[in-house]
Amino acid sequence: MDKRTELARLEGEMAADASLPLTTNLVFGEGDPDCEVMFIGEAPGYYEDVEKRPFVGRAGQLLTRAIEGLGWKRDQVYITNIVKRRPPENRDPLPEEIEAYRPYLAKQIEAIGPKVIVPLGRFAMNYFLPDAKITRDQGKVFRRGGRLIVPMLHPAAALRGTEAMNQFLASFGKLPAVLKKCEELGKMPEARPESSGRPNSLF
Repeated sequence: MDKRTELARLEGEMAADASLPLTTNLVFGEGDPDCEVMFIGEAPGYYEDVEKRPFVGRAGQLLTRAIEGLGWKRDQVYITNIVKRRPPENRDPLPEEIEAYRPYLAKQIEAIGPKVIVPLGRFAMNYFLPDAKITRDQGKVFRRGGRLIVPMLHPAAALRGTEAMNQFLASFGKLPAVLKKCEELGKMPEARPESSGRPNSLF
């Protein structure tokens, strides 16, 4: 089964799963299933729910500009969220909602097989790096499950101030170098947590 067929099958499975929490539109994800970089946010917002597409509001427009600023195109990467439906009033996703959608995200990642995963915001980051802190670890590079993880501020957070925006863009600017080093880093042992519980970054 090719990647597009597998993703379509998985989306249909999710749509039919009545056990999943939240009742808004399913926003499965979009992009190139053969991509090297996958961006993962926390949950859809109002505009994403309306259009059934991830990251199309103001935060999504910033994400698109940042992608294009690297000389890439949005349709060359893959974009999704942990939770695939909008929580009421755009609140943060609850732990039980994240857990309910977790198996589907794992299958989505497995089907796509990206080299680099970019979690956007602390909820997405803690899915991969439970002990990480977004203010301390955003922009660092970690290895988990044979993939490189580069957590970043959520674009919505970057829109709140100049300092946050500068941090977001600086972290984003590292992605081409991360891709170039994928082969080299793939031969390195996986980073282990320090005794303090902090994850070790590769660079």
